[in-house]
Amino acid sequence: MTFTIGTQAAMPALDRPDLLAAPVAAALAELAGRPGQDAGRLRVEDIGVAEIDPALADTAAFCERYGVSPDESANCVVVAGRRDGQTRLAACMILATTRADVNGLVRRELDVRKASFAPMETAVALTGMEYGGITPIGLPADWPIFVDEAAASTARVVIGSGVRRSKLTLPGAALASLPGATVLEGLGR
Repeated sequence: MTFTIGTQAAMPALDRPDLLAAPVAAALAELAGRPGQDAGRLRVEDIGVAEIDPALADTAAFCERYGVSPDESANCVVVAGRRDGQTRLAACMILATTRADVNGLVRRELDVRKASFAPMETAVALTGMEYGGITPIGLPADWPIFVDEAAASTARVVIGSGVRRSKLTLPGAALASLPGATVLEGLGR
């Protein structure tokens, strides 16, 4: 399959594991080993990767430089909340044109009194990914992944690769098939 990310040519993600964070490469390798994948599910052959300038990894700069529309780019934000002395973490996938409804929908889904963005150090340490490149692929297995309906219904989305020096492209519907994923209407506002 031929991939592009805006003006950048992309290649099958597993052909360039050097452009992936270790947890992302491991998750994709595991996915490649699964037989009999259903149509409409996340398939490793549908995922492309392109190398980018790490100084341009932040969404606005990336979209402008590489010709990607913000409504084709999805951000992964890590959210934390506490209940009964335990921290609950989740990832939220929203289009770059929106903001996550952290203290409304996400708070209720996590069943916490208050939710907020996880501190950068916490997100990086627990994911094994670089800040600004965190992606839902390869996250800790016990984390829920909340996917905005708009992101899931986008034909192809550009997301992080776990590192700042590359981006992934995949069908938006594939986000909904990630382990632990729940599609939520109105997550991105």
